[in-house]
Amino acid sequence: MLKKLKFYLIGFLPGLIIVFFILNKKGASCSYFPNDRVIGESMTKEVSIPTALKAQLASQNIDTKYLKDSIIAKGTIDFDKSQAQKQPFPEYYMTSPEKNPKYELTYEKTKDSVVIKTFKKLN
Repeated sequence: MLKKLKFYLIGFLPGLIIVFFILNKKGASCSYFPNDRVIGESMTKEVSIPTALKAQLASQNIDTKYLKDSIIAKGTIDFDKSQAQKQPFPEYYMTSPEKNPKYELTYEKTKDSVVIKTFKKLN
């Protein structure tokens, strides 16, 4: 029995180390918390902004790239204020950044895109 365990560990430990380095180089993440999953999935979709909201964002010098890469990517979903089970598309309430929030927004996550519903700069 001890011999089998020794052979198992001789193969398992180097394999674990090799897999760790390969996945680390590819930038794979293993975070399965609900906040990280929702934001990760949202980052893969195109951001759609209604015309009325585009003017508001333009007046604050916020473009779509900044909205996606800096505000959504660094935000926190408040699941108490969100409607994650809403049909046909879930709606999420987010503050960003995680510490000392400067922005709050709500967005709807459709099949192909993220539709920004509201955006507000906090004082």
